[in-house]
Amino acid sequence: MEQNLSLYWIFYIVAQTENISQAANILFISQPAISKSIQRLEKNLNVSLFTRTSKGVQLTEEGEQLFDSVESAFETLESAEERLKKSIALEIGRLRIGVSTTLCKYALLPYLKEFIRLYPHIQITIACQSSNQTLQLLGENKIDIGLIGEPDATNKVVFYPIQEIHDIFVAAKSYLNHLSMINDNDMDNLLELGRLMLLDKENLTRLYVNEYFKEQNVHIKNPLEVNTMDLLIEFAKIGLGIACVIREFVQTELDTGSLIQIPLQNEMPKRLIGFAYSNTGASSQAVQAFIDFFSSYAAISL
Repeated sequence: MEQNLSLYWIFYIVAQTENISQAANILFISQPAISKSIQRLEKNLNVSLFTRTSKGVQLTEEGEQLFDSVESAFETLESAEERLKKSIALEIGRLRIGVSTTLCKYALLPYLKEFIRLYPHIQITIACQSSNQTLQLLGENKIDIGLIGEPDATNKVVFYPIQEIHDIFVAAKSYLNHLSMINDNDMDNLLELGRLMLLDKENLTRLYVNEYFKEQNVHIKNPLEVNTMDLLIEFAKIGLGIACVIREFVQTELDTGSLIQIPLQNEMPKRLIGFAYSNTGASSQAVQAFIDFFSSYAAISL
């Protein structure tokens, strides 16, 4: 088959033009070379493929059968080449995104619909897991880009910030009234009397909050731990305790009064979330288009 591939191509062009001279011009080879190639293919197949006419050549019945299959095969190859070219040109591509459930809901999904509208041929997959796991998947080349909080060390990834976020403590008014603490700014007293609700210990946000507690010399005791911020928000809204959440993600609840921010003497510093991708090589065009989209269309300011 490997030796016959060029013979099939010559056969295909001759069958289309029905003229050896025209085929020779298209293929940039001599007419005798084309005639020898056809004869060789006929000998290999033990069948006559063409008959000569006054105007050129015409397919035999066996030649017609072979042409149908050869034409389909070359059209398939041509289509595959076209898809590959489009993929390289970003008309079609693949983008594997890693993101936590929280950042997916509040920072990614609001803009993903428009990105898909602008780039409908990019095939997107989303893997939801913790930011630590997202960094691990980046290192293993199992995803192309991750949306995470800014890591402490970025020597293995490029970090592109897109938004500032502010970690705060919130609770329902009913819960604060129950504790008689609504105007209390004493963090130690808050932790002593209130039920504190935090993300689990493996979460990057939790590590950031733990560092804040350490700097403030605050010792937390037996907090209620969950693995998603959505649960923290819902638990706080029903009056289960005091939750550490991201202010930008509960702004509606703060505006409506279903959650109240706990005032602190020393607020936690703002931090960044953004896209991380491997620095071991050039990013794909799909990754670059995704970042360009967020920096321009989404217009997220820092």
